[in-house]
Amino acid sequence: MSATPSNAPLESRPIPKCQRRFPCDASSVPLVWVTGNSGAGKSTVCALLKSMGELAVDADWEGYNKWVDRASGQVVVDPPDPVPAGWLDRFAWKISRAEVEALVARLHDKTAFLCGCVENEADVWDLFDLVVCVVVDNETVRHRLLTRATNSFGKHPEELAAALEHNDGVESTYRRLGATIIDGRQPPTEVADAILAAAGRLPSTSSVGERGAL
Repeated sequence: MSATPSNAPLESRPIPKCQRRFPCDASSVPLVWVTGNSGAGKSTVCALLKSMGELAVDADWEGYNKWVDRASGQVVVDPPDPVPAGWLDRFAWKISRAEVEALVARLHDKTAFLCGCVENEADVWDLFDLVVCVVVDNETVRHRLLTRATNSFGKHPEELAAALEHNDGVESTYRRLGATIIDGRQPPTEVADAILAAAGRLPSTSSVGERGAL
């Protein structure tokens, strides 16, 4: 499941450690946050990175992200699928800082790619050494959410509308924050290569996966 963050401003978040300087020292990039809107292809590229022998974690599916009641803060143990109308107003898709800290503690000299999209990203922003944002246009978001078989998020009109609204500002916001922007419309192998290059795991070239604004 991949939910869409709220429209809470991201600009106040501190820039991740490696992105405070340029160029990044590849040896100092232990944790890479691979984010992007619902439908950008995060889960697909995460699975591909795993198949390539990389330490890649899908935050949506591997216990890092949970639905949380906005009023009480209580975690929803068994959310309905598909969710009913009004769900996004009452519940937030949030990441557990404790889980991310545990991942960091296990890294040692490895590089890990944590893939996901959450409302409370600011709570873990300081733990990332590099942020990569995979971006796609609205038509791609619409097509992928309505046709994918891996999960039901985006099938409900409210979810689709929220995803499209959020997508309008994703690229410009993360570009201002200094994230590496990668075109998610490319074949998944090219997206994966671009992410690896950004993290210093592959030779970086000016033509590998990065993109200009739409």
